Amino acid sequence: MVKSHSPHVEPVYIIDGARTPFFKARGEAGAFASADLAVMAGQALLLRQPFTAKEIDEVVMGCVMPSADEANIARIIALRLGCGHQVPAFTVQRNCAAGLQAIDSAVLSISQGRQQLVLAGGTEAMSRAPLLYSPQMVQWLADFNKAKTVTQRLQLMVKFRLSYLTPIIALMRGLSDPIIGLNMGQTAENVAHYFNISREEMDEYAALSHNRLAMAQDNGYLQEIVPVFDNKGNCYQQDDGLRRDTTKEKLASLKPFFDKPFGTVTAGNSSQITDGACLVLLASKEAVKKYNLPVLGRIVDVSWAALDPAFMGLGPAHAIAPLLKRQQLNLKDIDYWEINEAFAAQVLGCVKALASDDYCKTKLGLPEALGQMDMARLNVDGGAIAVGHPVGASGARITLHLLHILKRQQARYGIASLCIGGGQGGAILIENMIGAE
Repeated sequence: MVKSHSPHVEPVYIIDGARTPFFKARGEAGAFASADLAVMAGQALLLRQPFTAKEIDEVVMGCVMPSADEANIARIIALRLGCGHQVPAFTVQRNCAAGLQAIDSAVLSISQGRQQLVLAGGTEAMSRAPLLYSPQMVQWLADFNKAKTVTQRLQLMVKFRLSYLTPIIALMRGLSDPIIGLNMGQTAENVAHYFNISREEMDEYAALSHNRLAMAQDNGYLQEIVPVFDNKGNCYQQDDGLRRDTTKEKLASLKPFFDKPFGTVTAGNSSQITDGACLVLLASKEAVKKYNLPVLGRIVDVSWAALDPAFMGLGPAHAIAPLLKRQQLNLKDIDYWEINEAFAAQVLGCVKALASDDYCKTKLGLPEALGQMDMARLNVDGGAIAVGHPVGASGARITLHLLHILKRQQARYGIASLCIGGGQGGAILIENMIGAE
């Protein structure tokens, strides 16, 4: 069953946005914590506004794995940005779509007249995901702490095993579904098998993602990125996961990563583990007029859906279908698409699902297939396979970048969508506007 909220009562606009470069995790903690990334993006964004940070009504941030020092990270970010003690803030978590959930939460507040200006988005420092003690080690430490005599502690020392020190990688645990016992890559294998997507198709699509990002960088299309500096004075200005020399032939040499040795999903045709943040400013019609704000676009509608977690990658198809139906639109009415590239198999699977009579009838409750999506209008500047996928931020990134694409191409409608670990999908329909009338 698909559950989606109704179209908005009052119009909601995105007036501006900014993101950091996305940093590929390289086996060690990255230079920036999640809050650091969001604050740097937020500072650049707020400095160019005609209002102060204290005039923002609320801050909503998506983050999946904040550190122990970042409880309710949205509040930390708000205070560090100078919003002041009186501006409330809250953090949302919807796995890969946490950034989109933050935007949707802001939309609901503004459309109902509760807020006028909201700072929303997401942030993630996946490279800083912690290592955890095993349950055996935790229990041993608890028993040792309770021991009151030297004899009791010596007895516990004898029982200690080196295997207790084997760490649990929190990131890998977080990217696994506890209900079905599969990690996200294994669910992508399921999608590939369901739609008979070949390894060659996946690698070709992955290479295209890198090629498109390279072209976007060369053409200056990523204007939403703001430079950031670490504490050593190093400046970072571009996403660093791009591999300009990638080809489908080179990707074909990689071994399966999630289903060894027979699978088809590899590290090369999957999204990268990444650090990054993206923030957007949302405003009501009243706020747009009050501050004479430019308008990047109007948020028309948002849709959320759920499906079998074993095929979670098909979530976008389940969210897109009811969104189009509710707005009385078809695939051809949408000028550009952003479907987050968790895996090449997953994006290709969503395209095939929407073009399949059988899938649309049996899974989406439609009388026939929605049609064939124009691949030339999908992820035109590359996606998470090349850019990276900091899970808390990706929903905000694809929404913001899609608005820039629509403006650049003088196009009207765009849909951004993500699959969500646990078997969900989210989609947002946005409209490019010259101004808010």
